[in-house]
Amino acid sequence: MTLNSENLFLYRAKFIMKALGLWVPTKDESFLYKIYRVFIMTSQYLCLIFQTIHIAQVWGDLEAVSQACYITFTQACLCFKVTVFLVNMDLFKQLLTQMNADIFKPQSIEHEKILSYHAARIKRFLLAFMLTSQTTCALWALKPLLDDKGTRNFPLEMWMPVTPDKSPQYELGYLSQFLTISISAFIYFGVDSVPFSMIIFGCAQMDIVKNKIISVSSIYDAKENERSKLSRNNYKKLIECVLQHQAVVSLAQLTENAYHTYLFFQLAGTIGIFCMSALRMTVIDWQSTQFFSIASYLIVMTCQLFICCWSGHELTAISEDLHTVMYMCIWYEQDLKFKRDLCFAMMRMSRPIVFRAGHYVKLSRETFIAILRMSYSYFAVLNQTSKN
Repeated sequence: MTLNSENLFLYRAKFIMKALGLWVPTKDESFLYKIYRVFIMTSQYLCLIFQTIHIAQVWGDLEAVSQACYITFTQACLCFKVTVFLVNMDLFKQLLTQMNADIFKPQSIEHEKILSYHAARIKRFLLAFMLTSQTTCALWALKPLLDDKGTRNFPLEMWMPVTPDKSPQYELGYLSQFLTISISAFIYFGVDSVPFSMIIFGCAQMDIVKNKIISVSSIYDAKENERSKLSRNNYKKLIECVLQHQAVVSLAQLTENAYHTYLFFQLAGTIGIFCMSALRMTVIDWQSTQFFSIASYLIVMTCQLFICCWSGHELTAISEDLHTVMYMCIWYEQDLKFKRDLCFAMMRMSRPIVFRAGHYVKLSRETFIAILRMSYSYFAVLNQTSKN
């Protein structure tokens, strides 16, 4: 089989992150490419610093703070995520090595179909996330042109070292903000693609394990001279399933160790982002471009949160019934050694794989609903406070 799992699951993220200088550095990486990486990172941190300065300037004005906070939270999450990604580059290299290990290579057309099916699922979700995020960036860029006719304003409410009253300072500031937020959206897509794709890759491998164990051959009608050979092949297949399951557990654990901090930061920050965004929508004209840009932004953040929780839920759900599938194979026709080791394997596989953000919060659909409910509760309190 010639299918490359790394390219199948991570090609888009790899292409974008390489273009931004944030992918795994090569041994012959040029000095200019390193400077380019520093430039990209510096632009993102400067954007966060400028937004923080603006919040300090308008502190005490709830409307102005709510307008600035949801963008600042988003930028803070991005800077933290990409920093963790770069700091844990060695762990990411280990993940790529495990992903391309022989134990995970497809052994049949059916295995390739399973991998392609799961890769298509996660890529569809991530593509929707990227398209909606770029749409939001476009709406932010159009907001000063459509909502603030006759005045000069930048797309985002943040402190800037240039003034919009003069040219070409206005044009340069406008362009720098638009490029920075567009790059931020692409970085979000690239960084988030890595852990989510790794989790879904683990789901695909669990389905391959199920496919292997179900394909255990019957030896009941086999001739005496063939029965011994079939028994050895079936036992070999069982051992392969056990080793592959252990490899998936190791992959999931390594992914969690590498990215659990920024996933937890994302989940916690999402609550504040939802609150501030919804609060801002209550005080602006619903026919304005700004209203639709915030609505689009909320869709982006909901999509991101859903992908995060959905991927963890899929891994748990698929691994949860693995021991049941193991029991569905033709174990009753196998020899005593197969039956005994199958029992041990089923006992171990009865524990589902649970992916946790911050080694604490379980990624699941229940977590997704809980965050939405908590966000609404905080929003209701803040909205009531602002009215009073």
